[in-house]
Amino acid sequence: MKKDIHPDYHLIDVKLTNGDVIQMKSTWGKEGDQLSLDIDPSVHPAWTGGGTRLMDTGGRVSKFKKKFEGFGF
Repeated sequence: MKKDIHPDYHLIDVKLTNGDVIQMKSTWGKEGDQLSLDIDPSVHPAWTGGGTRLMDTGGRVSKFKKKFEGFGF
């Protein structure tokens, strides 16, 4: 195996959306850096069961539904 070709694998702090900070090993940043997440398992619908509603920003969902209303959606 070649030497000095692999990235440094070190501990970083990961800040979740609820303010909790956990330590993980990563190649991101430097030892002790903090990565703040916008979406994590505590808020993402894939892990929470999908109870959140889709936000219709700018009427995009309404525009899509109106455009394709005859296709059986």
